[in-house]
Amino acid sequence: MHRLAISWSVILVLLTIANAQQKDAPTNASTARPGAPGAQARREVKLPSEETVNAFLRETFAYNPGLSWKVSDIKPSQAEGLAEVTVVLTTPQGLQTNQFYVTADGTHAISGQIIPFGAHPYAAARHKLEKETNGFSRGPADSPVTIFEFSDLQCPHCKEAQPIIDRLLSEEKNVRLVFQNYPLASHDWAEKGAAYADCVGRASNGSFWKFIQSVYDAQSDITAANADDKLKELADAAGVNGAEIAECAAKPATLGRVERSVELGNSVGVSGTPTLFINGRSIPNVGSLGYDVLKQLVDFAAEDK
Repeated sequence: MHRLAISWSVILVLLTIANAQQKDAPTNASTARPGAPGAQARREVKLPSEETVNAFLRETFAYNPGLSWKVSDIKPSQAEGLAEVTVVLTTPQGLQTNQFYVTADGTHAISGQIIPFGAHPYAAARHKLEKETNGFSRGPADSPVTIFEFSDLQCPHCKEAQPIIDRLLSEEKNVRLVFQNYPLASHDWAEKGAAYADCVGRASNGSFWKFIQSVYDAQSDITAANADDKLKELADAAGVNGAEIAECAAKPATLGRVERSVELGNSVGVSGTPTLFINGRSIPNVGSLGYDVLKQLVDFAAEDK
């Protein structure tokens, strides 16, 4: 499910047209390693409580009986002094994952996307991704352009974006792609799919890419109830031993690698799928961009290396 780059006020307008519990969060500290790209001094952020966030959401959205929400995360923002709140809205059009930011005094919320700033705004994310990746890759290791793809095998938008990404890789031979698992908590078999994918990739890098595509192709036929059987069949078809992959997928070490991939995505601002990073630059809406714009971004990154 991709995050909509849309303001809260616009969401309210769209929903109007379409349709005419808990304890305080503590003060948290966020740290960065001194000397690292984009490092900041230790800072403390007073987070709003989930109770306060829910009260705000009730005042904002409760007029619409067709809308519900779930607060999925409250944490310090990468931007100094702001708290970042992630909310999943359930609307008649489907799920929408949105973020907003709360000021230090707790009196104002800021909608929209916070992006890095400076002469080299994407260098810190690029450095972190290259250093901490645990995904599987294709394309030349010395490519001037590396694309990190954070994806969820159960996500229909990821499936829709895949032909665009595949076309780019077929026409741009000097691009490297790294696939990072980012299963969404709202999807009932996505984490299992990510674990299977991790094990397939560890068995065979070539089989990994066949497996990913086959899962996207079979996406509508896979359910939480039949996921193990379907994923084992697809692993066999990709050229590895499905039974061995299923055994590997259930191991705590495998789930730990999936969790670290999600944590890496969270640390660079991923909140929905698919999200690409082109030499560190976040591209959250691949399908809506289309091939031509994606190619322009890659070509520019190659020239700006």
